[in-house]
Amino acid sequence: MNFHTSHRLLVAFAFFGYAALTYLIAIGPAFEVQTTTPLPGAPTLSEDAARGRAVYLAEGCGFCHSQFLRDLPMDRPYGRPSLAEDYARENPPLLGTQRTGPDLSNVAARQPSDAWHLLHLYNPRAVVPQSVMPGYPWYFELKDKAEAGDVVVPVPPALLPTPGRVVVANREALHLVAYLLSLRQVDVGL
Repeated sequence: MNFHTSHRLLVAFAFFGYAALTYLIAIGPAFEVQTTTPLPGAPTLSEDAARGRAVYLAEGCGFCHSQFLRDLPMDRPYGRPSLAEDYARENPPLLGTQRTGPDLSNVAARQPSDAWHLLHLYNPRAVVPQSVMPGYPWYFELKDKAEAGDVVVPVPPALLPTPGRVVVANREALHLVAYLLSLRQVDVGL
């Protein structure tokens, strides 16, 4: 049978070639990533951080913030390039779709303060004047006086909607901050 004149042979070659390339380019690497083990020393999410991850998803934070560092000079200030092992415990991994705000892969190393994150969630321009991020005031309560167990957000007096009152974070805000503070890359010596 002549390969150039046999339609069946040509279609079979194209099909099996396509199937082989599909496996090599898409299916094989996908299986490899599914069986990736976490990096040594990689922490598991606490219950609060897992709840905060759910808030992160519900608010659509991944539409503006990525969690994937590329091996490019512009990404180096944020941390080391991301590895498949960084996402071994995440289902689904929250890589993001664009980067309107900074990458959050290693945000806990850059901003380790829960007070900073709470203030940033309440009024982003209080800590980053040029920020385009919206505030999330529904995660906070304005009170005349903080009660025992309240986490008070250090809002500058000029930014308080009502002078003399305090801003208190609710559970969702605290969970979201716990998740943000869990985003720390494991040092692999790169």
